[in-house]
Amino acid sequence: LQLIPTSKTSLVLFLCQIISALDVPLDLSQPPTITQQSPKDYIVDPRENIVIQCEAKGKPPPRLVTYIFFYFMYKCSWTCRNTFSWTRNGTHFDIDKDAQVTMKPNSGTLVINIMNGGKAEAYEGVYQCTARNERGAAISNNIVIRPSRSPLWTKEKLEPNHVREGDSLVLHCRPPVGLPPPIIFWMDNAFQRLPQSERVSQGLNGDLYFSNVQPEDTREDYICYARFNHTQTIQQKQPISVKVFSMDSLNDTIAANLSDTDIYGAKPVTERQPVLLTPTGSTSTKVELRGNVLLLECIAAGLPTPVIRWIKEGGELPANRTFFENFKKTLKIIDVSEADSGNYKCIARNTLGSAHHVISVTVKAAPYWITAPRNLVLSPGEDGTLICRANGNPKPSISWLANGVPIAIAPEDPSRKVDGDTIIFSHVQERSSAVYQCNASNEYGYLLSNAFVNVLAEPPRILTPANKLYQVIADSPALLDCAYFGSPKPEIEWFKGVKGSILRGNEYIFHDNGTLEIPVAQKNSAGTYTCVARNELGKIQNEVQLEIKDPTMIIKQPEYKVIQRYGQVSFECIIKHDSTLLPTITWLKDNDELPDDDRFLVGKDNLTIMNVTDKDDGTYTCIVNTTLDSVSASAVLTVVARPNPPFDLELTGQLERSIDLSWIPGDENNSPITNFVIEYEDALHEPGVWHYQTEVPGTQTTVHLKLSPYVNYSFRVIAVNKIGRSQPSEPSEQYLTKSASPDENPANVQGIGSEPDNLVITWEPLKGFQSNGPGLQYKVSWRQKDVDDEWTSVIVANVSKYIVSGTPTFVPYEIKVQALNDLGYAPEPSEVIGHSGEDLPMVAPGNVQVHVINSTLAKVHWDPVPLKTVRGHLQGYKVYYWKVQSLSRRSRRHVEQKILTFRGNKTFGMLPGLEPYSSYKLNVRVVNGKGEGPASPDKVFRTPEGVPSSPSFLKITNPTLDSLTLEWGSPTHPNGVLTSYTLKFQPINNTHELGPLVEIRIPANESSLILKNLNYSTRYKFYFNAQTSVGSGSQITEEAVTIMDEAGILRPAVGAGKGKEDWKKEIVNGSRSFFVLKGLTPGTAYKVRVGAEGLSGFRSSEDVFETGPAMASRQVDIATQGWFIGLMCAVALLILILLIVCFIRRNKGGKYPVKEKEDAHADPEIQPMKEDDGTFGEYSDAEDHKPLKKGSRTPSDRTVKKEDSDDSLVDYGEGVNGQFNEDGSFIGQYSGKKEKEPAEGNESSEAPSPVNAMNSFV
Repeated sequence: LQLIPTSKTSLVLFLCQIISALDVPLDLSQPPTITQQSPKDYIVDPRENIVIQCEAKGKPPPRLVTYIFFYFMYKCSWTCRNTFSWTRNGTHFDIDKDAQVTMKPNSGTLVINIMNGGKAEAYEGVYQCTARNERGAAISNNIVIRPSRSPLWTKEKLEPNHVREGDSLVLHCRPPVGLPPPIIFWMDNAFQRLPQSERVSQGLNGDLYFSNVQPEDTREDYICYARFNHTQTIQQKQPISVKVFSMDSLNDTIAANLSDTDIYGAKPVTERQPVLLTPTGSTSTKVELRGNVLLLECIAAGLPTPVIRWIKEGGELPANRTFFENFKKTLKIIDVSEADSGNYKCIARNTLGSAHHVISVTVKAAPYWITAPRNLVLSPGEDGTLICRANGNPKPSISWLANGVPIAIAPEDPSRKVDGDTIIFSHVQERSSAVYQCNASNEYGYLLSNAFVNVLAEPPRILTPANKLYQVIADSPALLDCAYFGSPKPEIEWFKGVKGSILRGNEYIFHDNGTLEIPVAQKNSAGTYTCVARNELGKIQNEVQLEIKDPTMIIKQPEYKVIQRYGQVSFECIIKHDSTLLPTITWLKDNDELPDDDRFLVGKDNLTIMNVTDKDDGTYTCIVNTTLDSVSASAVLTVVARPNPPFDLELTGQLERSIDLSWIPGDENNSPITNFVIEYEDALHEPGVWHYQTEVPGTQTTVHLKLSPYVNYSFRVIAVNKIGRSQPSEPSEQYLTKSASPDENPANVQGIGSEPDNLVITWEPLKGFQSNGPGLQYKVSWRQKDVDDEWTSVIVANVSKYIVSGTPTFVPYEIKVQALNDLGYAPEPSEVIGHSGEDLPMVAPGNVQVHVINSTLAKVHWDPVPLKTVRGHLQGYKVYYWKVQSLSRRSRRHVEQKILTFRGNKTFGMLPGLEPYSSYKLNVRVVNGKGEGPASPDKVFRTPEGVPSSPSFLKITNPTLDSLTLEWGSPTHPNGVLTSYTLKFQPINNTHELGPLVEIRIPANESSLILKNLNYSTRYKFYFNAQTSVGSGSQITEEAVTIMDEAGILRPAVGAGKGKEDWKKEIVNGSRSFFVLKGLTPGTAYKVRVGAEGLSGFRSSEDVFETGPAMASRQVDIATQGWFIGLMCAVALLILILLIVCFIRRNKGGKYPVKEKEDAHADPEIQPMKEDDGTFGEYSDAEDHKPLKKGSRTPSDRTVKKEDSDDSLVDYGEGVNGQFNEDGSFIGQYSGKKEKEPAEGNESSEAPSPVNAMNSFV
């Protein structure tokens, strides 16, 4: 077995197949068996050739042989023993006499040539095929041949249908009788299907039924079409015209044709209780055959349209087999059985009543097999039986035939005995071989089955290939095949291993066909199995191999996902499988293939859906298949979105001040609706503007709304869920409320004067729906407060402001504004207090006093002005102040005024941010809504001294061994009279530790100082500040270093008798411990003195040394050799060419030779990797500045950074050690590092200079 089915159903089917009766090998003699034949009821296309199939097998095989036909087939000579033959309508059909009929070679299949002149009608009839060889004859079913027919509609004159609105109507189709029956449908002239509903629908007979007609049913193109699928033709009935008269139009027509004295009127459309249009009467019957589809139909007339309901009297409708079609007018039960017989009632109901009809259903049955006869293979002398049992309703009759001849007139066989539905064979011989036919028939059909008896004597054969390999999944059934044949029937035994014992026990199942079943195969079940077949004529064995594989598992299954519309979602399906099996992963959506859409991306172990839409909602299944097993896992994807808008808004319960609104919610799109928002539009006052009305919970679909008078309302509803708000629904119908007097008055009434002699009264006008009626106006009233005056009133319209002129300055008024319309006044409004216009204050604050708190803060006091002189709302006081001069500098300059405002009736305030030691002036003014009053007289005050700011600068110059010069600038802001400066300083050693602090006081008129007796080569830190009589100001700091010591060299006379030479001096950094002396004469004695001078005086030490002798050169000067000069010229030329090429490639963005040299080295620090593709990019001077492992790059001008001495060792690069030749010269080595601070600012990204290139080449 190659595959082990995974489902129980497929396993059972497979077992049924392998456990069936044994087939006789084709190399042994056996009677014929029909293998293929045409259906019993065979409808053919009359335009094509007729092919009647009849195929058979046997040994020897049946063939077409020309012979002389005798009436009794069992007396046929040897020439007709291996043949196919046909009968037509019960008599022999001689195909040789009909040129249109041929039989396929080595086959019994007939081909009737219609396309070359034959007529299909001439070959209608009942055909039967007989296949014969020397061991018997098998026959086919009776095959009824009928050509299909698609006749045209008969010509008829169709009268228009005039129907009153609300009446029922049936449009008859009456299609022509065809074979097979046509499919009926109704369309219009534009070939569009006519819409159907509970009111209008098509019956099973093809007629179109109207439960009640409506004006929109009027049309002239009701066309019935009949489609004949067998011939692929469509026939059309003539169009039917329907005209529906509404009651209004009918009354108008009648009135136009009658005189004024006639009294006549058509009755209005009246509602009617249901009446069944089909079936008629109260009861009917229906007969259906077992296994077919039962269709029951009820269509009713009535107004309102009736609703159909189905019940089964005394029982329930069968679950899982019952369906409702055609708007529940058709009851459909599939695969009916005798148990479905009974009474079925349809009930049509509307608001006026109901009607019903009972259909009595009887289920009959054509014959069906209980036990069909099976082939018998017997050895001589054995016994056997053929059993033929069938059932049906009514009970079928059983008849037997032998080799196609009724058994009663067939040649006798002493070994055969017929007992009803059984034939018993005893002590059979070879002549007992024959083919027997069992026929079970009743009035609804018949069954015919061939079964042969083959008498053979054969030793055992094993038909399963040797060493066949079976692979199964662990813990699954293993079926090891041992297909065999032998006569007598061999006995089968199974062994495991080469020398294993016979297999027995409950862990194995032995099937009659030789198959060994291991119900639960384990790993230890693997190995070699041996099948042994034996009978009295011999013995044979065969070995097969069994391998056990690990099951395929989904270790990470897809999970339930909820995703918003237009999002992205992924399902995972990670598997584990046997290493020898190759799995394939297939994704399904709702048990079907994934949509052909680029949005679905299938990965190795996942499925990703991009830009999710509502159609993607469903169940996604990951199926993993191998050659041996299959596993699957599913997950549901729920696509959520904002809800669809509500629809079918309806207004009910209309009252003057309220109404009921109801609606039907739209699709919630998998996210429950949380609430509904109701909005309204006032088409009378603000058309096109929607306002919020209220909102209700999502479970509520009706709301009671309060309304305002004189508003033309339209409503719309918005659904809300967690995802968001739906689109608004379509507006409801409009509802205009009645007018009424206003319910409210304007809000936010104010009285504020814009000029000293007026009062401006303003208010918020009522909105349109607040007017409650036409003619909205406002009654504006005012009077002076605390004065016994009458109200002054004026009525205005379409404004929100009224100006009262000629008022006193800033006096209080009582104000009220009342709404009115054509129907009356609003309720009495409440009064508000306002004031007439303001004027500038009349007097300035008096008794202004200033109290100086410190050098930067002062407090000012003043007396309040009388409220009557303010002439408006007192807003506060403003203090204007400014600096006159600085007392320390005696210089005047313009300074802008500063203003501080103190709200309310305050009489003091603080003045911050003053400058010390300065003279100030200030004044105070009162402020109201109109502006500022006059200023008070200027008040002068002074601020005391403060601490100065830091000195403007501190410079340290002229360093020597023991002294430094300090220069400074006076503070920018002295804030008083400077009294002195304070200087503090202390040394800093090499470890950055601070030494003792020294403090010096310096007179205020000094601007420089020389500090002496300092330590040589020492760093000092200085702190410097200035003082006034108040204290010290902030300090400034600086650092400086005294210079280094001096070193001297005395060069003695060269040779005897010469005088002494002067000492040569070099200044050496005090932190160094060596110094290189250059330019000395070989073989000469020198005296060296190293001295140091500091605070403790000058100290020195001396030493004498002699330079080495000069070496005489024995070598020939190579520079004068011609070959060397030529070589150097060639090298120089090559270098020049190389430099030119590098320069050109550099300008073009290419690599230069040094760069290629770098690329040859796989040093990751000098070959930066590109981030996008992982390749190594070209070097660029402008790229990163990470230090390299070796060397450093010198500037293009060959300069190096110079420190303190020309003769000291210089640090090249940035802390990277340089390399020197024996003569101390530097060998530059190229690297990708760029100088961050090149000497003398020579930082360049241009091509390297020839010197650099030369160094790189070296």
